[in-house]
Amino acid sequence: MFDHVQDAEDFAAALHRVRRHAGLSYRRLAERAHYSHAHLIRATTGKHLPSWDVVAAFLTGCGVPTDLLPVWRRRWEQASRGPEDVIGLLERTECTTDLGHALMTLTRPHSLRTLEQLTGIPRATIQAWLQGTRLPRRDRLDQLVQSVGATTAERTAVAQAIERISSGRRPVVPAG
Repeated sequence: MFDHVQDAEDFAAALHRVRRHAGLSYRRLAERAHYSHAHLIRATTGKHLPSWDVVAAFLTGCGVPTDLLPVWRRRWEQASRGPEDVIGLLERTECTTDLGHALMTLTRPHSLRTLEQLTGIPRATIQAWLQGTRLPRRDRLDQLVQSVGATTAERTAVAQAIERISSGRRPVVPAG
């Protein structure tokens, strides 16, 4: 399980190190990144995780090569997921509402629009899945979770949750 606050702080500290290594003041970085220096300073406080657009501009302004941005994106997505253990949520899933909650955690911070662009699945369909009002088909749901960079373990847990809901079985909760 990840500590959301700690992840944001760690991510902010990494951004701060990149800026220092680049030898840039926040004002000079602001000129390069096209964000205010105050905005960029807030990105490195660790109180809140900055948006991906801010992070990408920050890194690009610091001279980070574009081929490294996907690595940073994955790290940012992990930090932005939140405090809940997605696999644990999926293992306890009993109904479409539980599944929706787990999927919201897994797909955070992506907007419905972004999810639609990534998958080609209509926003209204994704929204119904996230709200737990509609049970997704396994293949379509795998397409969604794969598009947000879900791990193999997360994808397996999603598939098992769908199977459990479809068959009406109760989740197996480990003793202890």
